Amino acid sequence: MNTTALQAPQAAAAPDFIAIKQRQQATWASGDYAVVGTTLQIVGEQLAEAADVRAGERVLDVAAGNGNATLAAARRHAEVTSTDYVATLLERGSARAAAEGLKVRFLTADVEELPFADASFDVVLSTFGVMFAPQHERSAAQMLRVVRPGGRIGLANWTPAGFIGRLFKVIGTHVPPPAGVRSPALWGSEEHLRKLFGDAAEVRAVPRIFNFRYRSADHFIEVFRDYYGPTHKAFAALPEAGRAALLRDVHALLDELNTAGPASLVVPGEYLEVVVTKR
Repeated sequence: MNTTALQAPQAAAAPDFIAIKQRQQATWASGDYAVVGTTLQIVGEQLAEAADVRAGERVLDVAAGNGNATLAAARRHAEVTSTDYVATLLERGSARAAAEGLKVRFLTADVEELPFADASFDVVLSTFGVMFAPQHERSAAQMLRVVRPGGRIGLANWTPAGFIGRLFKVIGTHVPPPAGVRSPALWGSEEHLRKLFGDAAEVRAVPRIFNFRYRSADHFIEVFRDYYGPTHKAFAALPEAGRAALLRDVHALLDELNTAGPASLVVPGEYLEVVVTKR
């Protein structure tokens, strides 16, 4: 008798989230994200307005990067705590806050394991940050836990069909993501967000556009290859022929989406502006 045929199929191994996050930390610490991050400041300002950040409120910025939402909240005289699991990014945010004379508390922390008591904050913010944490449900639960009832969670997330979502797909055809890890761009889907936050909150989501403005497609690729962690690491991981193929595919995407003509580069990048109100 052939017993092999009777054996139950083995379940796929669960992702090693510790190893995945270690690689993510190395990715975001590579290059110099602040070079790209500072160009996105307008998104932090708009998100602070959408979340109705008020003077004196306790605000937490999670996966804060170099502090766009942090600075926006501090400019509105909120009591801000800025967190990220990459300490070097917080150092850049701290330098920006100091340059403007803004009082902000900076703390290295993982959004999936926030070191704060329940209901510690009035508002939680994240611009293109929490969406990259690998355990979606855990991140959503942590943000809900630390915000008070009636408090708001404001998020800016790239959409799957927008420019950055498509850019990640292009990169993924050349450097596949870790097995079992869901796409960060799911955070740009209202349906996914409603599943994450469930009946514990009310979700309001509005599509927005951020325009990437560079001198040319070559200029964009140069900046993102040198400074933006995921792109920097993707090019570094490939042999010469692979780098050339990735370069061609990214260039083709930019040429397709450029609205400025041959003299410049303007690429509309769709994102979802989200305000989650805890019940």
